[in-house]
Amino acid sequence: MAETVSWRPRSGDIPIQPGVYRFTDERKRVLYVGKAKNLRSRLSNYFAPLSSLHERTRRMVLSAVNVEWTIVGNDFEALQLEYTWIKEFDPPFNVQYKDDKSYPYLAITMGDAVPRVLVTRNRNLPNARYFGPYSRAWAIRDTVDVMLKAFPMRSCSTSVYKRAQQTGRPCLLGDIGKCAAPCVGRVSLEDHKSIALDFASFMAGNDSRMLNSIRENMTQAAAAQDYESAARYRDQIGAMETALAKNQIVLSEDVDADFFGIAHDELAAAVQQFVVRGGRIRGVRGWVVDKELDVDLGGLVESVLQYAYDDAPPPRDILVPAVPEDSAALEEWLSQRRGLGARTRLRVAQRGEKAALAQTVETNAKNALMLYKSKRSGDFVARSQALADIQEALGMAEAPLRMECFDVSHLSGTNVVASMVVFEDGLPKKKHYRRFNIAATTDDTDSIYQVLKRRLAYLAAGDAVPESSVPASEAPAHLMPDSGSDGDVSTPTAKFAYPPQLLIVDGGQPQVSAAQRALEESGVSGIQLAGIAKRLEEIWLPNSDFPVILPRNSDALFLIQRLRDEAHRFAITHQRQRRSKDVSSILATVPGLGPSRIKALLQHFGSVVRLRAASTEAIMEVPGIGASTADAIIQKLGER
Repeated sequence: MAETVSWRPRSGDIPIQPGVYRFTDERKRVLYVGKAKNLRSRLSNYFAPLSSLHERTRRMVLSAVNVEWTIVGNDFEALQLEYTWIKEFDPPFNVQYKDDKSYPYLAITMGDAVPRVLVTRNRNLPNARYFGPYSRAWAIRDTVDVMLKAFPMRSCSTSVYKRAQQTGRPCLLGDIGKCAAPCVGRVSLEDHKSIALDFASFMAGNDSRMLNSIRENMTQAAAAQDYESAARYRDQIGAMETALAKNQIVLSEDVDADFFGIAHDELAAAVQQFVVRGGRIRGVRGWVVDKELDVDLGGLVESVLQYAYDDAPPPRDILVPAVPEDSAALEEWLSQRRGLGARTRLRVAQRGEKAALAQTVETNAKNALMLYKSKRSGDFVARSQALADIQEALGMAEAPLRMECFDVSHLSGTNVVASMVVFEDGLPKKKHYRRFNIAATTDDTDSIYQVLKRRLAYLAAGDAVPESSVPASEAPAHLMPDSGSDGDVSTPTAKFAYPPQLLIVDGGQPQVSAAQRALEESGVSGIQLAGIAKRLEEIWLPNSDFPVILPRNSDALFLIQRLRDEAHRFAITHQRQRRSKDVSSILATVPGLGPSRIKALLQHFGSVVRLRAASTEAIMEVPGIGASTADAIIQKLGER
């Protein structure tokens, strides 16, 4: 492989000032836009020896034929220009967004002579104030219906409003008190606009101030024996409290912030945004990010915030999972979009109620990423295309309708286990999953070799003996897996004897070579072997000097990733169970420790590692365990 591309500019020609650069191909199409504090330093990373580049970065550099740059005055100007160019050129190697749905917002058209409140997915209404987004349209419609009792402003369409003006009769909402009926002059346009402003202020989080003000008015009206006005204020308070009950208080009432959670892997990221106003969650939004180049969490946060506040002003505080490297420039950009001379701050929640909510947002992001990948591999058309693409990419004679994936798990070389997961027609067959215990091994490659030899030996035995003639009691013990997906001892069934078309191991060329050796020694033929290297998501085949690179967004790669991740999850689960059983057996020999106290110990510390690292005082915090017992526990665990 060449050291670098032939069109690399001379290092001395690249300025050392801050700026923005863009890679282009032979058709002058912009492939990637980036910014740098020092253009020469940043661009030199792209022109390092090709063999040392991340695979996706290497693919971008090889696709380009030129790089251009523009010098700017500072980091903030670089951020602005980068943002503008990404929106203008939509470069394929920059982060791509997949917002798979439009979200409903509550909008108040303050620019109209007679403002209107409505639920809409259109973010381009002129001079409108937006609140949300909301995950359910019906939920915000219910809220609006209740709020109109407290703030009876116009919610009808233009045609209905004009008809009421012409006829001199208000619509039903005016008759039942959910509209002040400016159409027929029951209130002036100025008074109606004041109602709309109060509605917007309430939705913006000023609910406590308004409630206190209305309560004071109600008290004054009652003291003046104006019971009709007092009753009206009472109904207003009831409607507002009902609306507030739909938005649970999660933080202090003075908190106005957006919380972002990001779950990502090598190719994609799921983003969750919780909108908190007045201490209440006022809106939730989620979307998926496709990554082309290798982007760290800080870089993702920067890109996500640019997308989130492209058409909406940011709040005072933004809580993110990681602060980007050039956070000062990003804060300045966000503050500029907020306007009014207000400052926006980026922070990571460290402790307390905000950290707890940030953890909830992150959990939602993890679930969203898992769901996104499951949907892709669960769709019939996508699965069919994925299997066809895998067949073509690996040069197989037929599509891999049955695929098996193997992974090894251990803790510092102890409790070594392996897993086998099975996908048929692109879907998991959990009843066919198997677990393996490995008594002694030298490394991961030896573990792969041992497990594959056991599995393939069983296939060879199945070829020699009719499946129906091998009862469980006569099956050779060395050919059996240790346990199935339910943890029970497996029996030799046709499920385990059925050969896969594709056998995948978690790892690169060393693991594939070990698996190939087991395959050759078994004498089993007709099985394609491959390995997936996690860092670069490369597919390695036996006796190949170069990996197979599946397209980043392909359903084929997502399917193989899901198969690999499922094998990893299954192996980790079994390995943790083994560790827990081992430690329970050790603790059972400590005088004074019975099953209930052992269970309490493991639940209190949450993991064996934490229990082994705990001090005497920490162990004594578990109910029923004194100093002598805690010392005995530490001594016993220290022997292993």
